[in-house]
Amino acid sequence: MDGFLALNKPAGLTSHDCVAKVRRSLRQKRVGHAGTLDPAAMGVLAIAVGRATRLLQFLPSDKVYRATIRLGLATTTDDLEGAILTQTAAAHLTLPTVEAALSAFVGTVQQVPPNFSAVQIQGQRLYDLARRGTAIAAPARTVEVYRITVLDWRGGETPELDVEIHCGAGTYIRAIARDLGQNLGVGGTLATLLRTVSSGFQLTDSITLETLAELSDACTLHLLPPEQGLQYLPPLTLPVDVARRWCLGQKVNQGELEHSDAIAHPEPLRILNPHGQFLGIGQWRTEATSTILKQRVVYQPNQPA
Repeated sequence: MDGFLALNKPAGLTSHDCVAKVRRSLRQKRVGHAGTLDPAAMGVLAIAVGRATRLLQFLPSDKVYRATIRLGLATTTDDLEGAILTQTAAAHLTLPTVEAALSAFVGTVQQVPPNFSAVQIQGQRLYDLARRGTAIAAPARTVEVYRITVLDWRGGETPELDVEIHCGAGTYIRAIARDLGQNLGVGGTLATLLRTVSSGFQLTDSITLETLAELSDACTLHLLPPEQGLQYLPPLTLPVDVARRWCLGQKVNQGELEHSDAIAHPEPLRILNPHGQFLGIGQWRTEATSTILKQRVVYQPNQPA
């Protein structure tokens, strides 16, 4: 059993918990995931099964979230799971004021991960250090936030803002909620989080753990083919003889190929045979005076002639 599935992760489970449940449901050992979700968060989690686990690193990294930010409240975890640090009346805030403050979080921004997060410092997870009472401030890191769209605004002493956030890998929505509150002088925390797009998979196409178990028991589960999550990568079609050699780990020189799609892209490529069958991931590398199509992942070692 090989391929991908889009799992609709429920609140209360870690991404690792979900992988364990998928293993049990499918009776498969080789199961992995892309794009960790916090336990309190819900939404799409990309799961790979069997040989597809080798392709997780090549899935697109962009994410889309729908979040509710509560202002006038700050917590130890930057969400409602933590202890309250401060409560500040924020009834004076207006949507135009908040929208103006939000603009600072769009683009290439510096972000400090929450203390309770999976970021590693000196080989230890921040949440493990935080639980032991060790106060270590994670260094700021650069993240990409492409767009923040306001969906709804509810004023009051602790106003709430619903937003949709399009961002790159490693972006913490909890940190955006925290920093927005700090910039407004009232504190902020993440109230709810739903991921609607992750690693090229849509929430609308995802299934629950319960449905997964039912389909598996009925032997009617169909995993998504591995290439479905990799459509954003440029394709490179190899002739039959060259494809066979490439799958065997042999060198393929760029000069052997005359196809227009054989241009030396710097990024990874989807390698296909003339039948359109996905063979794996390759990438051009310069060796001495020649350019070689290196094997990053040979997914289909045996392919038709």
